[in-house]
Amino acid sequence: MTVIVVSGTGTEIGKTVTTAAVAAVARAAGRSVAVLKPAQTGVGPAEPGDAQEVLRLAGDGITTCELARYPEPLAPDVAARRSGRAQVHPSDVADAAAKLATEHDLVLVEGAGGLLVRLDDEGGTLADAARLLGAPVLMVVSAGLGSLNTTGLTAEALRARGVRQLGPLIGSWPSAPDLASRCNLADLPKDAGTPLLGAVPEGAGALDGAAFRAAAGGWLGPELGGTWDAVSFAEREAPGAPGASAH
Repeated sequence: MTVIVVSGTGTEIGKTVTTAAVAAVARAAGRSVAVLKPAQTGVGPAEPGDAQEVLRLAGDGITTCELARYPEPLAPDVAARRSGRAQVHPSDVADAAAKLATEHDLVLVEGAGGLLVRLDDEGGTLADAARLLGAPVLMVVSAGLGSLNTTGLTAEALRARGVRQLGPLIGSWPSAPDLASRCNLADLPKDAGTPLLGAVPEGAGALDGAAFRAAAGGWLGPELGGTWDAVSFAEREAPGAPGASAH
């Protein structure tokens, strides 16, 4: 895969940290990596955004690209409208990712919020950009109560648009998972329609870069270049099993 679109079932669920983990593992394997952030919202002109956070965690040698930045923490179409700045369209995202793909082994496109958050006044979304690219979507999901519904809805939206889902990945696995989180290890793949691809531990984004890079491969499944194993993880964390940290 040359391009992977990183989306999720909502906001603040670990998309940036997941993107950094995938980037770090790919770099460790000797691949050239680019990270594209189509629309950065809620960040001022001089403040570091998600792309800079990926660099901090995944290390140097990664190309980053940001198409637009809006100061208010709103959906991209609304944030652009309120700021008076140009909106980003799915075709802009697809063109930028395709260009980066000619120069890199892997391009990661990190969305804003959930899959169907509007980018422009025409209703264009990250799903539309993925469809134009013919790229699979890595779905970052939450661990606990409510995740089954949002995971199922996101998977259904992808299927309806003819966009391939790479699989779900838990963006923040709790250090002390509750019953819902433990049960969801078995149920999330059913709602997504594909196996789990990994679990990033809660607090991973607070690690320094060296520690993050050393651990990242253990959070991602083989499909993403890592060593995380869904069966052994579920056996350890499922209801009735002694709890253990994903760290």
